[in-house]
Amino acid sequence: MAELKTRPTDASVEAFLDAVEDERKRSDARVVAGMMAEITGATGVMWGSSIVGFGSYHYRYASGREGDFLETGFSPRKRALTLYVMAGFSEYDDLLDRLGKHTTGKSCLYVKRLSDIDLDVLRELLERSVAHIREKYSATGP
Repeated sequence: MAELKTRPTDASVEAFLDAVEDERKRSDARVVAGMMAEITGATGVMWGSSIVGFGSYHYRYASGREGDFLETGFSPRKRALTLYVMAGFSEYDDLLDRLGKHTTGKSCLYVKRLSDIDLDVLRELLERSVAHIREKYSATGP
């Protein structure tokens, strides 16, 4: 069975964020980092070389595949700020409808800039996502 490539590392989150070239994206990343730390109660940890993750949980599928992954996290990528959000809770679609300008992918929410979205709705979306993960997987938390 293939090993998951995205795992926690000892790399510095601060150094990673300091190296984000675009000032607005760096500022947005720091806002999101603060919000995720408050919601999860966890300190940010680098997962791989470009994802800042908060909290973790252990999953096990019926197929037997299992591993650990971040409860929530983000990556300040060139095209957009990528936020890792677990879908599957009842308010997910409603919150996305109220969020503002964004796109989505599989467990990813893409935002060009925080000024394009409602930060209160983002906070609620992240809170519900983390609660959903903790309920579903009995997450290990911080």
